[in-house]
Amino acid sequence: MTFFPDAQTLVQFGNIGIKWYAVLMITGVGVTFLFSLREMKKCGYNIEVAEDLAIGCFLWGIVGARLWYCLFFDISYYLQDPIRIFQIYNGGLAIQGGLFAGALYGLYYANKHKFNFMRLADCIVPNMLIAQAIGRWGNFINQEAHGAPVTEAYFNHFPEFIKNNMFIGGQYYAPTFLYESVLNLLGFVLIYFVIKKLNEKYHFMKRGDGVYFYLVWYGWSRFIVEGMRTDSLMFGPIRMAQLISVVFIFVGVLGYLGLFRKFMKESKPLMLFDLDGTLLDTEPAILETYRHLFEKYRTADEFDKEKQLEVLGPPLAKMFPKYFPDKNVDELINEYREYNFKIHPEFVKPMENAEDLLKSLKEEGYKIGIVSTKFNDGVKLGLDLFNLTQYVDVIVGQNDVQHGKPNPEGIFKACQMLNEGHDSCIYVGDSATDIVAAHNAGVYSIGYIFNEDRIQALKDAKPNVIIHDLKDIKEIVKEDHPWTYNMM
Repeated sequence: MTFFPDAQTLVQFGNIGIKWYAVLMITGVGVTFLFSLREMKKCGYNIEVAEDLAIGCFLWGIVGARLWYCLFFDISYYLQDPIRIFQIYNGGLAIQGGLFAGALYGLYYANKHKFNFMRLADCIVPNMLIAQAIGRWGNFINQEAHGAPVTEAYFNHFPEFIKNNMFIGGQYYAPTFLYESVLNLLGFVLIYFVIKKLNEKYHFMKRGDGVYFYLVWYGWSRFIVEGMRTDSLMFGPIRMAQLISVVFIFVGVLGYLGLFRKFMKESKPLMLFDLDGTLLDTEPAILETYRHLFEKYRTADEFDKEKQLEVLGPPLAKMFPKYFPDKNVDELINEYREYNFKIHPEFVKPMENAEDLLKSLKEEGYKIGIVSTKFNDGVKLGLDLFNLTQYVDVIVGQNDVQHGKPNPEGIFKACQMLNEGHDSCIYVGDSATDIVAAHNAGVYSIGYIFNEDRIQALKDAKPNVIIHDLKDIKEIVKEDHPWTYNMM
């Protein structure tokens, strides 16, 4: 099996030629990267993570594909002169070996950076089908990975160019490359466009299910097509690709049925909370402070119901230029804080069941953080008033970030401070701004409603779940959550 015959060179530069097979393989990887990047951005991973994984998995995938081929094609031939193993230009790659090596690199990368491996894999692995579909056309150009001899009439309903290139050495051969390419493309469409869309409505998928669907689809389709090929790598009397395909199907089915989740418990999710309107009922203090500023610099009547709802959630630096354009924002923020701090004991109280929830989570070993648009001293003041500081591991306030919510910077910083990956994090907030920040970070979001006037805005932000009582979180954190567009 020759993977890079000279006749299949796309461009020649002196003694160096660029092969069609290589171009198609790189194209497949590139398209897979673009689809994976789209999914990873939804889950809060930045482009650097996507690039690192793409390069690492590709390079190690080539190594794995080469070693797998050498091992099962004729290991004694390569051991007689080990330098032949490195002569990849003479042909010899096996995709299943590449999948194993790429997966091992992904596992290493996820553990190193404290990411959830299955969540990363869900973003990437199903998209491998499109790379495989494109890559099989390299086999077509190289006139390999074909089936048994067939008659010319076999191609009556095929495009002429396929028929012509399947005429090899005076004989027509079945285009098994095409069968697998089409099946791979169908599998990609099924998972990426059909199953995921259905899941957005019915929420039936769990973390890892994207990978399990891939294994089952690729496993059965490769098993069928491999049985038609004439150039299979063998393990004794067994076609190696069919043996691995059976393993893929077995693992995929058991994984989807939840067997692995029963024996491989996930670590406890990191619990992050907004402060105002979530753990502390600071709404009266916020409104009273704004009212004080309106009375001083505008009129009390102008601080109507619409503005009262609008100021709950966004940072001061965003709201003050809108309401007080002729005032210095920094000076106004200082004035706001001074008055707000003074009235805290009178106007602030903890939310119902807030202390009970924090105490329970702490006793069960959860790490707890606060991510707020308030400055740190304001957060600490509120927590200290009601002895809640003892339950909190980290505080990320407005002065700790360059960009406030809905930018996800604060959530990422809290995860970093707690030495945890963001992909096993739950963020609890009471405003649309909080939920959008959670979406931007790719974390599971809980919308807490205590003000019925704001319920529609919170629903429109589409949190993963909405609660009316903080104690409900005790059960939510123990659930096996669905695989939503920003997966738990």
